[in-house]
Order: sequence, then structure tokens, then C-alpha cells
Amino acid sequence: MNTPITELERIALKAENLTKTVTSPEGMLTILDHVSLQVSHGERIAIIGASGAGKSTLLGLLAGLDLPTSGKVWLGASELTALDEDGRAALRADKVGFVFQSFHLIPSLTALENVMLPLELANHDEPLAAATQALQKVGLGGRAGHYPRQLSGGEKQRVAIARAYVTQPTVLFADEPTGNLDQHTGETVIEILFRMNREYGTTLVLVSHDMGLAERCDRIISMEAGHIQQQQQHHSGETAG
Repeated sequence: MNTPITELERIALKAENLTKTVTSPEGMLTILDHVSLQVSHGERIAIIGASGAGKSTLLGLLAGLDLPTSGKVWLGASELTALDEDGRAALRADKVGFVFQSFHLIPSLTALENVMLPLELANHDEPLAAATQALQKVGLGGRAGHYPRQLSGGEKQRVAIARAYVTQPTVLFADEPTGNLDQHTGETVIEILFRMNREYGTTLVLVSHDMGLAERCDRIISMEAGHIQQQQQHHSGETAG
């Protein structure tokens, strides 16, 4: 007899009435205002909007990097907002990968060591072999011994993508992944990001100003002034799995 799949088992991410307020010189500033959102396993969503719309704040709350002023977030069946900082960090290490605009590589580590780091922190059995394979997948097998200062911007982002996927996360968060790259390099990086996403069947949450990039996702979420203004299903032509 098949056990019915519960709603939470179908959902990779869920946000309920997220509000984030901060103190500013002008008084209380509301960055997010009662935002609710659901993302299914394997879905690729793009969050778009002008600077200050609340995109990166929403991504940070969904990833458990920050806590909302009010509201709840679930990562799979675990309520992130009910966990302390150590609990959120442990859940991220187990289930989440990140790709940032500014790469966030550790300057004192080689490309290979940067990719190995999350595996070593997770006590992976064979971090060297897994990291070597991940670098080869992004076309940088020959740059394994190079430090970030010896790599171009596009190469740094490819190392970051390898590091993000090497733990085989359930959800990958990408915050303006082409923001520091020229158009040609950005297109190359995005091809790799989506190819790795298809290969691993990862849920992708992408923040971008780039509409062309957003249109490669399954759903586009438009934000304005801390609110979700519109959600648009988009048949990208990309196939998962």
C-alpha cells in the first residue's frame, strides 16, 4: 500500500506571511510585507524586481541566513524559523547550496580546496574525489591548484557553482549570479548553472535583474516595494532531471 505524499513532502520551500522590518534614521522601514510563497521540489523560480524591492532579503529569509520580524519559513518538512542559529546552520549545511554575485571564495584556499570545504565540514568520505569531479564538471579541472586571485571572474563563479552543487543540495539559492560578469561570461556561467541543476534535479531559487535569465526558469515572481506583485508560470523549454 502506497503511503500518501503529504503537502510538505511535495514542497521544497514554503514561506508564510514573511515580514521584515528594520530601524532606519527615518524610523521603522518595512523591507518585506506579509510575503507568502511555495516552491515545489525540482522547480526553478526566478525572483525579479528593481533594487530595493526586497528580493535579496526574501532569499536570505528563505535560506535561513536571517530571521523575519514575523512569519514562518519551512525548508522541506523543517521549520527554519523555529530553529536557533546553530540549528539553521546545520540544516543549511545538509540541504542548501549558495551562489553569490561576489563569489565568496576563500582567498587563501585553492579552487579545489574551496570546493572541498563544505564536504570536509560535513565529514564526507571522499572530499578530494568529489571536489575534483565537481571542478571537472564546470570545466576547471586544470585550474584546481589556482587561488582565487589567479582566476578570472567567470572562473571564480564556476568554482562557486561547483562548491554549491558538490554537496548535492536539495535547494540552490543564486543571488545575481551574473551580476559581476560581462554578458558573454555570464551566459557561459548560466549554461553551467542550469546544466548542473538539471543533472542534480535541484530546486533552484534565483534572484536576478536579468529577464533573459529569469525566462529560463519555470516560474517568475515579480517583487515591488516588499510585496509579490505577480507570479507567472513560464515554460522555459528546460527539462529537469
